[in-house]
Amino acid sequence: MVDFPGRFSPRRFYTPLKELEIEDFPGFAGRRSKAALTLSVLWSLTVVLHLVSWGSWVVLGLTAILTTHALRILLGRPLLSPPPLSSVTQEALNEAMVEGRTLAIAGSPWDTWPYVSLLVAAKNEETVIEPLVAALCQLDYPACRYEVWIIDDNSTDGTHQRLQKLTTRYPQLRVMRRPAGSSGGKSGALNQVWPHTKGDIIGVFDADARVPKDLLRHLVPLFDQAEVGAVQLQKAVVNRAKNLWTRGQQAEMALDSYFQQQRISLGGIGELRGNGQFVRRAALARCGGWNEETITDDLDLTLRLHFSGWEIQFLLHPAVGEEGVERPLALWHQRNRWAEGGYQRYLDYWRLIAQHRLPPAKTFDMAAFWMIQYGLPTVALPDFAMAMLRHRLPLFLPVSSLALTLSMVGMFCGLRRIRQQPIWVSGLQTLWGNLYMLHWLLVIGTMAMRLSVRPKRLRWVKTIHLGSEDDLQVDLP
Repeated sequence: MVDFPGRFSPRRFYTPLKELEIEDFPGFAGRRSKAALTLSVLWSLTVVLHLVSWGSWVVLGLTAILTTHALRILLGRPLLSPPPLSSVTQEALNEAMVEGRTLAIAGSPWDTWPYVSLLVAAKNEETVIEPLVAALCQLDYPACRYEVWIIDDNSTDGTHQRLQKLTTRYPQLRVMRRPAGSSGGKSGALNQVWPHTKGDIIGVFDADARVPKDLLRHLVPLFDQAEVGAVQLQKAVVNRAKNLWTRGQQAEMALDSYFQQQRISLGGIGELRGNGQFVRRAALARCGGWNEETITDDLDLTLRLHFSGWEIQFLLHPAVGEEGVERPLALWHQRNRWAEGGYQRYLDYWRLIAQHRLPPAKTFDMAAFWMIQYGLPTVALPDFAMAMLRHRLPLFLPVSSLALTLSMVGMFCGLRRIRQQPIWVSGLQTLWGNLYMLHWLLVIGTMAMRLSVRPKRLRWVKTIHLGSEDDLQVDLP
């Protein structure tokens, strides 16, 4: 039912893996130099536009182009997900195997269903590892058609001992323990394991994931399309009621889900988000696995997949849950890592983007969202400084107004799409969510400057997972 390795024929030939290596500007070495050059160009251009008489017309022209794309996104119709596979009870499968007969499900024998490998990289996760393993090993999918791999990255707490006990309880559970000093962080852990897996589809979860029982039945049919190389699940914050920070993160996830669906419907870029990402084995092999030289392996793999000719789809329901960070300092560190990883991929693959190795719709979509997500916060400081010196409004105010409007509408529509609740509740959540989102301006602006002057040491920054009982009882949307 699913087109797997050896049967994919892309409509056109895309960049081979050997050409996806990181390249520098001539005469410059490394990401820091490229970041410094990019920052200098953006700041200088902002100053020049303030000084010339036609600068405001350039900004208005840019605003008009971005507005056109924004309207297309807001008016787009998201793609409908295919119907899920029929439910499977383990009792029926056990009975069928004992009797030596084939059980037909949804017109196909159950033993021809695609094999799925689920991977989790875990380090010091004793508070959440047991409920995660229990959920993964009791999915509504034939137990003989999927496996669960937990990579214990040299945990120093009770994670290893708990996993050893769980292997005796769940036959499809595999545990690999990495020794001290293993390199590559999460990417290295995944790369060490995935070649040994059997899955036609490889899924990755974080250790704090809350996985719905019927997840695979909804997900697997999306891979019926031969061009689909990966699928990202909607992410929901399970402890969203904890405080204002977690409520803001839930609104942020709703905005991201909305943009993901709308951009994909227009032929734009679909993106992976780490927790709840599923990749076709053939696509992952073509991309060479996960990149161990980046701090956001999911965003890096996103571009490698698109450059290799694959599409990334998005599944809205069911959602995978995860813990939102509850303290401002933890949020600051996490968002800085996300921002730097997202910015880093443009520095790494700028040549391939500039050489139009992607279809025009994807190239334009990437450029538009780069301007809103990264370009606008980066030029905010010189724009504001020049506006103060010249006693005028900031030059990029029209673009900022467009970005705010797009965020407000997208967040409201996203919240309405994922949760059944009164309109006024979605409205209040949208107001707080956009106020909360202002922290990205500071995160992006300071990150762009820091990356330009300070070399980055790659390391796996761990987010502490609490796994409290209250969080486990929160229903997913």
